Amino acid sequence: MSEENVKLKRREEESAVKEVISWVITIALAVVAALFIKNYVIINANIPSGSMENTIMTDDRLFGYRLAYNRSSPERGDIVIFKFPDNEEENYVKRVIGLPGELVVIQDAKIYINGSETPLEENYLKEEWTVGTGPYTFEVPENSFLVLGDNRNNSWDARYWDNTYVAKEKILGKAVFRYYPFKNAGSLY
Repeated sequence: MSEENVKLKRREEESAVKEVISWVITIALAVVAALFIKNYVIINANIPSGSMENTIMTDDRLFGYRLAYNRSSPERGDIVIFKFPDNEEENYVKRVIGLPGELVVIQDAKIYINGSETPLEENYLKEEWTVGTGPYTFEVPENSFLVLGDNRNNSWDARYWDNTYVAKEKILGKAVFRYYPFKNAGSLY
């Protein structure tokens, strides 16, 4: 084999090694980016029950935005993904009803905030609220939130929990986008 052929073969081998290294780096960067997004930007939620119907249905899959509350706090009406206060190994999805420091009274299937005579408008409820309609009184602690399901007749929510309130640091993100089933994909707001 001539010296020129040896050099050509060496260049081809070097080129193949560079190509493999390029692919390894690309794949490694993709994995690191995916892990970063999954752990710091987006949270995935699978809905196992009908507690948020008709807003979110059983077996829907959602993305939540982890950074939504880094510089702000949840607002009344936000749908949040959080660590269940009675068992933090489970994640729940519910709607924010009571904000830190508020007095929330549930009476005859109506919610009153801070002594208001006008009940909270809740056009997202699945149906007429007939189960667990009160009376309940909640004094929401600072840095905590009162959350309820939209399907009040079939929702295991703050009305029944041992640890009633969700601490702000236990909120994992704001539910923002349904991606499955595909026919219902879209924004939750």
